[in-house]
Amino acid sequence: MIEKIEQLLGEIETLKAQSVEELETLRLKYLSKKGLINDLMADFRNVPAEQKKVVGQKLNELKTKAQDKINALKEVFDAQKAQDEKPDLTRTAYPAPLGTRHPLTIVKNEIIDIFSRLGFVLADGPEVEDDWHVFSSMNFAEDHPARDMQDTFFVESHPDIILRTHTSSVQSRVMEVSQPPIRIICPGRVYRNEAISYRAHCFFHQVEALYVDKNVSFSDLKQVLLYFAQEMFGPETKIRLRPSYFPFTEPSAEMDISCNICGGKGCPFCKGTGWVEILGCGMVDPNVLELNGINSKEYSGFALGMGIERITNLKYQVKDLRMFSENDKRFLEEFESAN
Repeated sequence: MIEKIEQLLGEIETLKAQSVEELETLRLKYLSKKGLINDLMADFRNVPAEQKKVVGQKLNELKTKAQDKINALKEVFDAQKAQDEKPDLTRTAYPAPLGTRHPLTIVKNEIIDIFSRLGFVLADGPEVEDDWHVFSSMNFAEDHPARDMQDTFFVESHPDIILRTHTSSVQSRVMEVSQPPIRIICPGRVYRNEAISYRAHCFFHQVEALYVDKNVSFSDLKQVLLYFAQEMFGPETKIRLRPSYFPFTEPSAEMDISCNICGGKGCPFCKGTGWVEILGCGMVDPNVLELNGINSKEYSGFALGMGIERITNLKYQVKDLRMFSENDKRFLEEFESAN
């Protein structure tokens, strides 16, 4: 038996493994219940009494060295695995789930793209504004209801400073420093002092467009509106204009499109009329041009404005405006394919 033990000791000294699987095979060969060392342990009872002490010591040495050798090989593989799995601190966590654009951003970008094909360029302005750019320069009378606290957020210590209620203030800022031709589109967030519900919010998003040049007519406005509606909602979309009133345009109109859900036949969404209102528009009031330093005798223009939430509702049938600002991932993930 001593010879067998010495033979196994020599084998164990030279053990090598190229993989975790090979190491497990070696462990089973030498250290399992059916392994070579366990067989020698079982045969120990047949060793003569005078040799038991020496043979027992050799068996214990063999088992200990076999266990140490297997453990040493295992540590090599564990260290290699740890090195392979060591995070690269110079990169983001992996796998990094990709996000998606917000539905309002998707629709805003689509609106901008449509108007950019008509030569409109982006313009931007501050959300915290003064009374002049929001109201006075837009031909709002001093006693106009929109100036009342129930509609507008005022800064208490500076009553002339407000949160803009519409993006028309951007039009004013552009007109006062530019001369026609002016062709701009102004997307942005606006604020109104309203109770929050499924159909209204204290902040929302608008896109307004302004075109000022010589001989701009209402027919130019109508063609732009028709082009926009058909590009946004489909080539079969029809439009209609209804007379309305806005302080900064004259004449003014509200535009409806044929309901894109029922095709104009009438459904609960369009309240059976076949039409859905989407925006307000009109020819720029001469007073607005003059207040912003543009000669109304030489130039004319049109303006239009729409709520991005309104257009998004029409495209995706989102019934609750609050969902746009609640950051519910389940809601946002529904728009992954729309990016």
